[in-house]
Amino acid sequence: MTKIMEYPVERHLTLRERIVDFVKESIIKGGLKPGERVPEPELAERFGISRTPIREAFRQLESEGFITFTPRKGAIVSPITDKDVIEFYAIKGLLEGYAAKMACCKIGDKEIQRMLDLNSQMTRCAEKNDVKNFFKLDNQLHDVFLKLCGNDKLYNLIHTIVQQFERFRRTSLSLPGRMQSSVKQHNEIIEAFKKQDVDLVERLVKANAEMGGELLAQEILKEKV
Repeated sequence: MTKIMEYPVERHLTLRERIVDFVKESIIKGGLKPGERVPEPELAERFGISRTPIREAFRQLESEGFITFTPRKGAIVSPITDKDVIEFYAIKGLLEGYAAKMACCKIGDKEIQRMLDLNSQMTRCAEKNDVKNFFKLDNQLHDVFLKLCGNDKLYNLIHTIVQQFERFRRTSLSLPGRMQSSVKQHNEIIEAFKKQDVDLVERLVKANAEMGGELLAQEILKEKV
């Protein structure tokens, strides 16, 4: 039986959210490896619950790309390939870059200050190697300009795609130096927004996504060697 490592879980979350959070941390931090079974009995014992809420949590984890269901093993940690990573980040970069371009001439001092404040908080998270909260703040920072793009269908499409591939993004941010480089890229993006340089904003937002994909793809290839 796969042994799940111990990770702190935030107590204010619902039971389903606590299970989801716990399994995500186990996967991101390497307690559960790609292809390994996610053991329902051990989770049920740890949380002192029946398997019903666990299966509800598993459905969410499957929709977000963390686990896959197989006929014999049940829930297993989804494998990650370098091809999957590159394809996802290419799509993310194109869509977010276009949204940023559309938002560039609409952004104001309030939104600029909001992004600066969020990036300052992310700097502190990077110093503490706090990937979980860095990831949350990263979502909020990108959401500032995504909401301004003026295209609800594009915003919803980006939100759906990035939610489905949360695992890729969190794993990429956990790589050495990635949070620090992301903060630097955000500063460059914010400066481009200040200047309302439409083409530069698009290029920088696209590059921000592509770097995350390249680093994670390289890490996957190293593990294959």
